[in-house]
Amino acid sequence: MTSVCVAGGTGQVGREVVRLAAAAGLKVTALSRHVPPHGSQRRHDGVTYVRGDVTTGEGLAAALEGADVVIDCLEGQFGKAQRKFADGGARLLAAAHRAGVTKAVALSIINCDKSTYSYYVSKADKERKYAASALETVVVRATQFHGLVAMVFAAGAKVRLIPVFKGARFQSISPEDVAGALLDAALEGPGPERHRLGTVGGPEVLTMRQMAESWMAATGSKGRIVQVRLPGAMGAFLRAGNNLVPEQKDGTVTFVSWLEKRRESL
Repeated sequence: MTSVCVAGGTGQVGREVVRLAAAAGLKVTALSRHVPPHGSQRRHDGVTYVRGDVTTGEGLAAALEGADVVIDCLEGQFGKAQRKFADGGARLLAAAHRAGVTKAVALSIINCDKSTYSYYVSKADKERKYAASALETVVVRATQFHGLVAMVFAAGAKVRLIPVFKGARFQSISPEDVAGALLDAALEGPGPERHRLGTVGGPEVLTMRQMAESWMAATGSKGRIVQVRLPGAMGAFLRAGNNLVPEQKDGTVTFVSWLEKRRESL
């Protein structure tokens, strides 16, 4: 039986990887700074949960013991976690190598190396750690999540102004679809290259206005859609279309179907 360690196993993608891996009959260990309590709906039967932190090394040896592959779903979006994101990845890889793990798979963001936005820079820095690892590695770059765009709309709806960024289109994807791609990469056989880079894109390319209209219809939110120019590195990234891979539409869950599944929680 293949043994998988999922770093960030309680996050939005990590918990989906854990769910899919457990359903596939794999031996699964979830590494997280915040382990859900026993009896919580966030825990999956048969999964071992280990408290740990890649920024300090706490819990890594215990989580990686006996694992064949590690899947890194850590996000590190803010503060200390972002500043130490790449170093944390290197620490996880080193611990995995010491534990006898043979392969590591990491979640990243499409074209993160083409942006000076700090979060994307940290992702690109981490990718380079994986490319230099002693392990066989696969980095899976994903387009933006449906929830990111919905969060922007929800913030604007508080003042009844739904923002859409000028010149921005999205090829958003569900965490479930990304989790499936990560697990597939973890279980595939060795490739011709020791360090590989793959991408996974959402099922459709939509303007932000189209997405705003769908979000308003699904949530019943009232307000006016307003076009704004997003400044800075992120605005430039989106206007250049660097968040898109239109030739690669892998996901199956559209933005509308994702909204429908979460209608009551939006």
